[in-house]
Amino acid sequence: MEDERSSSLLQIVMAWAKRVAWQRRLPKQDIAASSATLLTYGSYGLGVHGSESDIDALCVGPYFATMVEDFFIVLYNMLKSRPEVTEIHRVKDAKVPLMRFEFDGISIDLPYVQLKMLAFQRNSSRCYVVSNFGQSDEEYMLNGFLGGIHLAILVTFVCQHEPNAGLGALISNFFKTFAFWPWPRPVELQDGTLHPSINPTETRLFIPIRLPFSPYEYCHSNITRSTFYKIRAEFLRGHNFTKDLLKSDFDWHNVMEPFPYTKKYTRFLKIFLSASKQDELGDWVGWIKSRFRCLLFKLEEVQGICDPDPAEYTDADTAKPHVVFYWGLQPGKTNAIDTESVKDVFWRNICTGYQGPFGEMELSVVQASQLPKCAQSDTVNRKGTKARWKITDYNQQRIPIYSQHLPHYVVGYVSTNGDPEYPSAGV
Repeated sequence: MEDERSSSLLQIVMAWAKRVAWQRRLPKQDIAASSATLLTYGSYGLGVHGSESDIDALCVGPYFATMVEDFFIVLYNMLKSRPEVTEIHRVKDAKVPLMRFEFDGISIDLPYVQLKMLAFQRNSSRCYVVSNFGQSDEEYMLNGFLGGIHLAILVTFVCQHEPNAGLGALISNFFKTFAFWPWPRPVELQDGTLHPSINPTETRLFIPIRLPFSPYEYCHSNITRSTFYKIRAEFLRGHNFTKDLLKSDFDWHNVMEPFPYTKKYTRFLKIFLSASKQDELGDWVGWIKSRFRCLLFKLEEVQGICDPDPAEYTDADTAKPHVVFYWGLQPGKTNAIDTESVKDVFWRNICTGYQGPFGEMELSVVQASQLPKCAQSDTVNRKGTKARWKITDYNQQRIPIYSQHLPHYVVGYVSTNGDPEYPSAGV
């Protein structure tokens, strides 16, 4: 966390750790060494936040600092006593318990995680950021993929099992771990409690990820059979890309390149959404995207596996306000899809509950060669795409890595470790 506001909050959290250590009557040397830290995520952690953006930060505390007593009582009282903190609330009953408050006028959501460590060194307090490359959590979870909470727990799981690993090793181990994970075995964080055994098949989840501090609940997801297949394939693809990550000649560009949809699929479902006015398009598209899971289920029923690319495109030859989606179609039960019957079923679902002006929707199957050039390139003109990852490492120089196809987009950083000839890769 880099600005004055986040630095002040970090100082409070570090002082809190030492106060709790003193209250626990730890040895003097442990009190002196104890610390806590803050890790930012979301738009703030990615460095794409605005002046009015909220700050999403995770409070990471030492082994002796509990959530119930030390986070929600001791730290709460310390924050409440500060003049720059207002509107502070404890949200204890949420699936992800947190404190919500304003710090110098900026809204902050602060959940907590307790790790089996005494201290967090400043020079290793790096910000591990899970990026959805410009797409919001809602867009990915309506499309049936993993959202930020799912990815954050998966990353934490790997960090807990490799607490002393460097960033490169953590990234490599992340993909190795979940490329071969025996789903539907649930992923559970180590929180020092014994959870009652639950048959993961009873949850009806393809990828059961247990929420921390909620032993009977799993993260909600919209994962379908198609997206489960895609997620597993991407974990394996990520493993193949990163298994040699620790080698000095490792090339990050292959990892950062978008998925080659037009090379993978020969046929696509084209979803064309339009509205009569530009200010009506957002609500119309947002409503339909919130129902995409129903469309996925219908396509799986009549076609088989479908790959819903969340990227939005525009057609240069169309004047009215619109967006276009292209979903990859695997060879399935039939090569002929009755798009009208699929549309009729989906339209009935769309019509239930929508209060705004209705737009138009057209479904059609197109060949890869029929896609516009902006879609065939896999990188150009993707609406709202900001492919940027960031690592905050306070003692190292960093060299930005730019996309080969989008020269102004930062896709990662290389940490030089003070030696520009032998960089160690970091994102």
